[in-house]
Amino acid sequence: MLVDTNRRSDAPELMDNFLLEGDILSNALDKIASINRLLGGNKVTLQGVKCLLKSKPVYRSELRILDVGCGNGDMLRTLARYAKKKRIKLKLTGIDANYFTIKHAEQLSKKHPNISYVCADIFEEIKQERLYDVILCTLTLHHFKDDEIITLMKGLEEQSTLGIVVNDLHRNALAYYLFVSICFVFRLNHMSKNDGLVSILRGFKRQELHDLSEQLRFNDYILKWKWAFRYQWIIRTI
Repeated sequence: MLVDTNRRSDAPELMDNFLLEGDILSNALDKIASINRLLGGNKVTLQGVKCLLKSKPVYRSELRILDVGCGNGDMLRTLARYAKKKRIKLKLTGIDANYFTIKHAEQLSKKHPNISYVCADIFEEIKQERLYDVILCTLTLHHFKDDEIITLMKGLEEQSTLGIVVNDLHRNALAYYLFVSICFVFRLNHMSKNDGLVSILRGFKRQELHDLSEQLRFNDYILKWKWAFRYQWIIRTI
């Protein structure tokens, strides 16, 4: 019997326990980042950032980018290398609710002085009067329930001057079974395997993201399917 992908799963992920720490967690974070990089996930987010930066006001000398649910900081380091190559000034901030995850990301990002990290609940963070040019949400949105997504995206919209880039999973049976093969090839630990499969079942269908855009009254957005089984959702807020 094929896995049911008709509706978003509400099954919990092990990594949703913000008190988790230790080698098992750091290994899971690093494996997720490496697989995402291998499958072109970072490129999907970077493309979205480039799209929004075309709207950058010429008077701004430094661009502020926030990565929500930053994990081990791999996406921020990708952006830091891109900025250095293109001679763009970026102030990069990662936020995650797990203190151990933040400390792990800081260790991996020591060579990048323009990256900083904050351990905080994103729902408390969006209540603050802060502004960023671009806000990223890479493989993070599926962790939330539909009503939470509405609250989160409204808050992010208020804090972003250029826009938001969402890069998240397409809920699809083929993607589910392909990930089972990836688990075997990469010898993923139990946490990575469990959370990866649950993540796919908590992912999205195209129409669901269009419906969210309508509920949020996003009039200027781009929604594209990208390999490997993910959606690039770019919302302009300028």
